[in-house]
Amino acid sequence: MNTRVLALMAALIATIIYGINYTVAKEVMPAYIKPFGFIVLRVAGATLIFWLLGCFLAKEKIEKNDLKLIFKASFFGIALNMLTFFKGLSYTTPISASVVMVTTPILVLIFAAILLKERLFLRKIIGVIVGMVGTIILIVYGNSGGADASNMMLGNFLVFVNAASYGLYLVVVKGVIQKYNPIVFIKWLYLFGLIQVLPFGIFELQEVQWQTMPFSIYMSVLYVIVFASCITYLFNLYALSKLKPTTVSVFIYLQPVIASLYALLVGSDTLNTVKILATLLIFLGVFLVSKQTPSPTNK
Repeated sequence: MNTRVLALMAALIATIIYGINYTVAKEVMPAYIKPFGFIVLRVAGATLIFWLLGCFLAKEKIEKNDLKLIFKASFFGIALNMLTFFKGLSYTTPISASVVMVTTPILVLIFAAILLKERLFLRKIIGVIVGMVGTIILIVYGNSGGADASNMMLGNFLVFVNAASYGLYLVVVKGVIQKYNPIVFIKWLYLFGLIQVLPFGIFELQEVQWQTMPFSIYMSVLYVIVFASCITYLFNLYALSKLKPTTVSVFIYLQPVIASLYALLVGSDTLNTVKILATLLIFLGVFLVSKQTPSPTNK
């Protein structure tokens, strides 16, 4: 099996885990753990796991300038990304959140054009506009239906901020991940992320009533830490080291499908006309943005 296929499989597995994570995390918040407290728990758990794994690897020194870049990447890929996602998810529904996340490839294109000077074509510009229209519709009007959502407009907006943050992370991190072992890189990424999220969630974490939490919630927390935090980041880093950021971001298209099927299966969300219309517009925008002319250099 060649490297490209392995990278694509890694991105696919990460996407499946993320798709299920929308509903799993929603079950925990805010009834048992408040969003920011959950983030501190999630990042602290992942940091511990990666630093323990790092003990079994040969010591690898990271250049000072790269440490600064990793700190910046941790802000977009850990702190802002996770804080806005969990807070947003606590207000909205799994299906709506997963649809908003589909805007990430569009945002990656915008950031790549600004930071990496990639050329924009008219078709891609139209795709950005169409996708953003779909996102605005979902954020403003996607609150119909009886699913559990206390403030869907705010929740969807926060998830959109999360998507923008993750898109910027994919662009920022591309230049440094190929230089180091993935575990060495990610243990520093999470350590810096933990420092950044700690002030926001430490007090919420102290409020958790651990003795009243059912076993299923403990398992959900474990899933978020081990699978949605550790495995997904490792697999995505491997995929990013072999593929372009825009290629990896394309797998986010599958998240609404996986998230919707799982949410509908367990009865945690419902579909409605606005969600379907917004989803179609976003997917059309993403299609226009991501459609490329075949080239030997494209990955």
